[in-house]
Amino acid sequence: MSGMATRRRKKRRQPVRKQPVYEFKPDPKGTNHLKRLYMTRLQRLTLLKWCTYAMAGIALLVIQDVIMSRIHISGATTDLPVAFIALVGLYEGLEHGSVFTLCASLFYWFSGSAPTPISIGFLCFLNVALGLFRQMYWHRSFGSLCMCGCVSVMLYEMLVFLLGIFQGLTIWARAGVFALTGAFTCITMLPMYPLVRAISKIGGESWRD
Repeated sequence: MSGMATRRRKKRRQPVRKQPVYEFKPDPKGTNHLKRLYMTRLQRLTLLKWCTYAMAGIALLVIQDVIMSRIHISGATTDLPVAFIALVGLYEGLEHGSVFTLCASLFYWFSGSAPTPISIGFLCFLNVALGLFRQMYWHRSFGSLCMCGCVSVMLYEMLVFLLGIFQGLTIWARAGVFALTGAFTCITMLPMYPLVRAISKIGGESWRD
């Protein structure tokens, strides 16, 4: 009887096999697809900032086509998308602002609001040139950004006018209308600047001057 009892105790005391510990654990079931992107908080905020820029640009484009294009003073109106592209491109600096200018001007053309496809080249060239000039001689401030933005808008309107003259689409007598359009667009930059500054603060200040 004692031998049978010791055998049962031995059977009961058999060591339990340990489960192998894996170095990499599989993803739990039902994981959100967005979590698999492994984006940091700063990356998510940066993405939010550029998406907000895009939505603001689309909203200004709609306002220009639906409302502002029907308001004429001496035959001239505003050009809100051009002002927004110029201001954001100068505000964000050459590294990010030039990429934004290219993408936004492409969207501006394909939306059907731009007067000519060469507008893409005009906007990109003027923003890069004036951005380099500002970084070389001026500190980043409200005055320097708005001044360079106004010069960019006025030169853009004059280049579009000269292109229209070359293609036979307008006449010299309408030079004043294009100049007024540039002036009205420059005025819209004043209330547009706080919007751009507020959006740029998403994810932290990005100034590097």
